[in-house]
Amino acid sequence: MEKALVNGINIAYEDRGEGEVIVLLHGFCGSSMYWDSIIPELSKHYRCLAPDLRGHGSSDAPLGAYTIEQMAEDIKELLNVLGIESCTLLGHSMGGYVTLAFARQYPAKLDGFGLIHSTAYADSEEAKENRLKAAAAAQSGITTFIDGLVPGLFAEEHVESMPDAVNAVREIGYRTPPQGASGAAMAMRERADRRDVLSATPLPVLLVAGEKDRVVPLERTFTADGSNVTKCVLKGAGHMSMYEAPEQLLAVVEDFSRSIYDKK
Repeated sequence: MEKALVNGINIAYEDRGEGEVIVLLHGFCGSSMYWDSIIPELSKHYRCLAPDLRGHGSSDAPLGAYTIEQMAEDIKELLNVLGIESCTLLGHSMGGYVTLAFARQYPAKLDGFGLIHSTAYADSEEAKENRLKAAAAAQSGITTFIDGLVPGLFAEEHVESMPDAVNAVREIGYRTPPQGASGAAMAMRERADRRDVLSATPLPVLLVAGEKDRVVPLERTFTADGSNVTKCVLKGAGHMSMYEAPEQLLAVVEDFSRSIYDKK
């Protein structure tokens, strides 16, 4: 894994393959390891860049609240450091919020973008209250917090039938610095509604939902229509299709990428 100094902190990232660039952003209390089942095949045809967002994985975890816009700026600066002029940006869950902020702030650096088990809606008042509780719980004990968080990310039946996957996601979560989880929870709490980004962009957009997602239901992902918007439902998957349905997810990402780059 490599690191780059951006915005005063070290951002860790995986960088594999050659060609057109696909950037993969993980979700809350995740890391670039979320994409381990996707990158080996995808990097045969594209350059795959998978950063650890600030506060996560092997990246620095500054104290205090973060913002989604700050995370988007981290990615923009990382692309600049690596000399990458444009990319397709795909974000899972919290990574989708970062993707939307990036698409609003730096559209010229995008060939296309997508949300994977994510939403353009802002948090409801109830969800904002839960973010405060999450921030406090993470600071009190990251292991207990992750143990409570991870099972709900999977389709209910997969919690029992995919114990290795559930444990792998737990192990990744345990490595999240408490202040990183807390700072990211506050960033999600304060994020703006970005449905206007989806409705206004002329760029190719991919919206991926899990049929059995207990975190972000289909209707909260599919908030835009248009000839530039591709919608996909992954059968049987919860919020973690990279573990629950990796072949389905890979096929969707490859099809979307080809639709962009085969035209160039």
